[in-house]
Amino acid sequence: MEISVIIPVYNEEKTIEEMKDIMRPLKGRCEIIFVDGGSTDNTVSLISDEFTLINSPKGRANQMNKGALKSRGEVLFFLHCDSTLPDAALEQIEEVMNKFRSGYFGIKFDSENILMKCCAFMSNLRSKMSGIVFGDQGMFIERDLFFQVGMFPEIPLMEDYQFSLNLKKMKIRYGDAKERICTSDRRFGEGNVNRLRVMWNMHRLRFLYRKGIPADEIARMYSNIR
Repeated sequence: MEISVIIPVYNEEKTIEEMKDIMRPLKGRCEIIFVDGGSTDNTVSLISDEFTLINSPKGRANQMNKGALKSRGEVLFFLHCDSTLPDAALEQIEEVMNKFRSGYFGIKFDSENILMKCCAFMSNLRSKMSGIVFGDQGMFIERDLFFQVGMFPEIPLMEDYQFSLNLKKMKIRYGDAKERICTSDRRFGEGNVNRLRVMWNMHRLRFLYRKGIPADEIARMYSNIR
């Protein structure tokens, strides 16, 4: 099966070289698309001609949808730029997609901190029990199903959460790959107090979203606590 890897980027000059190194061994084995959301740093110039680069209005949902529309793969794999793939990632995707219509890798953090280990464990357990998967867990899905469900909702935050909720309403189950994507813990800040505060606020914002608070308001709350 042909897999399209879609990577939204915005001001990622600190991570883009590592992501390019990760993608190079996959060239020729899958389609690789970087989607820039109007970076103001050197991100665009650092993505050389060896990879497909397209432009999109800023916003992860906008960028991932634009990448999907420009892609050709039977399976769409959405990958964050600060993530590291496990070995044989494409083979693991194919293995899952032979049994399911959508899947994910699950997450681990590039940290030995016990709080981050607990966070990853709870995140993966939640996905397995509830069927709700987030973008940093490496979501992949049949191309036709992605468009059938309506792509990612173009909202400023919670697009991956709402996408999973929409799939769940259609009674579509995610299959989970054997290994985990390793991702940065940069958004949690430094120190355990900051990490706990961010974890709590993320949980609170998801709760408020489920209660019907508009995504625009949730995004403003998120910006205020970062």
